[in-house]
Amino acid sequence: MENIKQMNLAEHPHHFSHNSSQGKQPPRKENTGHDKHAGHSVEMFRTRFWVCMILTIPALVWEPMLQDWFGFQAPVFPGSLYIPAVFGSIVFFYGGWVFINGAIRELRERVPGMMTLIALAICVAFFYSLAVTIGFEGHALWWELSTLVTIMLLGHWIEMRSIFRAQGALQELAKLLPDKALKLTGDEQIEEVLVEELIEGDLLLVRPGAGIPADGTVQSGKSLVNEAMITGESRLVEKREGDRVIAGTVNSEGSLRVKITGTGEKTALSGIMRLVEEAQVSRSRSQALADRAAFLLTVIAIVASASTFIGWLASGADLDFIITRVVTVLVIACPHALGLAVPLVIAISTALGAGSGLLVRDRRGLEEARNLNVVVFDKTGTLTLGEHRVVEIVTSGELGADEALRLASAVERDSEHPIARAFLASAEEKGITVPSSRDFRAIPGRGVEGEVNGRRLRVGGPAILSNESVELYEKLSDAVDRFNSAGQSVIYLVEGKEILAVFAVADAIRPESSEAIRRLHGMGLQVAMMTGDSESVAQAVARELRIDLFYSQVLPENKAEKIKELQTQGQLVAMVGDGVNDAPALVAADVGIAIGAGTDVAVEAGDVVLVRSDPRDVPRIVNLSRATFRKMIQNLWWAAGYNIVALPLAAGVLAWAGIILAPAVGAILMSASTVIVSINAQLLRRLEL
Repeated sequence: MENIKQMNLAEHPHHFSHNSSQGKQPPRKENTGHDKHAGHSVEMFRTRFWVCMILTIPALVWEPMLQDWFGFQAPVFPGSLYIPAVFGSIVFFYGGWVFINGAIRELRERVPGMMTLIALAICVAFFYSLAVTIGFEGHALWWELSTLVTIMLLGHWIEMRSIFRAQGALQELAKLLPDKALKLTGDEQIEEVLVEELIEGDLLLVRPGAGIPADGTVQSGKSLVNEAMITGESRLVEKREGDRVIAGTVNSEGSLRVKITGTGEKTALSGIMRLVEEAQVSRSRSQALADRAAFLLTVIAIVASASTFIGWLASGADLDFIITRVVTVLVIACPHALGLAVPLVIAISTALGAGSGLLVRDRRGLEEARNLNVVVFDKTGTLTLGEHRVVEIVTSGELGADEALRLASAVERDSEHPIARAFLASAEEKGITVPSSRDFRAIPGRGVEGEVNGRRLRVGGPAILSNESVELYEKLSDAVDRFNSAGQSVIYLVEGKEILAVFAVADAIRPESSEAIRRLHGMGLQVAMMTGDSESVAQAVARELRIDLFYSQVLPENKAEKIKELQTQGQLVAMVGDGVNDAPALVAADVGIAIGAGTDVAVEAGDVVLVRSDPRDVPRIVNLSRATFRKMIQNLWWAAGYNIVALPLAAGVLAWAGIILAPAVGAILMSASTVIVSINAQLLRRLEL
């Protein structure tokens, strides 16, 4: 029968695949969330900015208005009057064509936006100035046009550099792989080969300080490996025979012989690169909101510019003044910062998460994490190690707990039983040296026995006590009852007719689980647990970790139903599991968090993949989600809000007071808003997850 319990805490106070064969060159997809720059590059904007800035200088120097303002006289020679027109035209066609081409693309796709407004502004300024130059009465806007295009190029250069710096996580990941590897041949000869030539089954020698070129399993050797660049774990990880290693990590001390299990797109590094790239181009609800706002602002700008033209024309203003106001309105209203506000935050947060072992597969999942009410954990392998350990020791008083564990582990040393592995693993984790035993003998159905340091000892379950008139002290009897009620296996250490100690053996709770749940509670979230174990086992784990709600005896195929039950109660639910048996529940949850366990990073069911099997990464996801959303909202408000003040000024509502914005000043204000949005987004990098 399936059980559900609500814990009363007051009663229980103790409670990539796109690259070449080895992932060296990640692809550069068109960023669908920022496609106004499709086909553009940082270098292109930088080059055009510097060229246009140099070309703008003559247009400024020979501009009569500026000469009057600053009281200087430029050299006069035949044709010098046309210098602003000549250089302004060059700037228009060379620097401005980027925006005109972008506007054509936007109009073709029926999504007029920033490029459309910029193109409209510079085209109005160019053709009006051209008309004035060939005889139409008015004031040409050549210097305004030149400075406008130049400042726009500067703003876009800054924007593109910010975007590509944030997306540089892919390039940094690609650099982790070495170019060559040391392959061992059948006669133990060492052959240096290119990494892309490696195949599954090859045996490699990885020397101290060398990068590991492919995923594999250690065949021999012992060393410490730096996996920080993949998992975010700062501590060196010990590797010995049978352990898995990840491509792109760095061997620290000893030599390792590694048998390749994955190359190319099958490596963990390639999977990480793929997930990072997909997340950076995936569209979130905030991005959709920004796109709608940008489109609306474009419509408002066109209407405002038309109203400005009609209003000033009706008031009898000069045509050059009217055209200048129209151009300034179009420039001010460009949704430049608005188009940058969300994509830049997305790129930075995705890279920040990847650098901390949090791989975002679907941006919407990360976005929803800030609104979670309940986090549901699978127990085995998530909150627990998924391996048995000695979780508690009670002795009769003759021995200390560590000495009892040492003696019992020595007796179990030659056994192949899972209980024996639990004892030996527990002793190793405690740093206890286990001596060898003599005259080892398995007692069928009861346990094992052997001689350790001259003492004849027996280790086993309750059956080891059968046919023996041993005395079970009250202290030990109480411990046995407590272990049994918690669903833990009870193992005895016996010498002669005396019980020296009793051990509780169970699926050990991860040391990090308690802190993870404490952090989630601190964030105002409820924590639930699902397991296929008995109610007594589930209750014991829930009590120790202070879990609010638990479901016991839940079959894998029924986990998704439990998620849906919580959702019908109005809860926004996250499911944390290993992505295999838990896949249906991960998909059903509002946010699916799949534990990748180092190399299993290609889990397809989760919105977020945890490279490490560390439950503390779950509150870090919530923290990243909340911080990312705050930055998005701040940027959206700034990007759209400054238009409330700037647009009326650009239209000239305070012209009567002598307050008039020139097009170049409008371009500076618009570019300044872009810089502010960029800086604010970059501050997200300071977030401590």
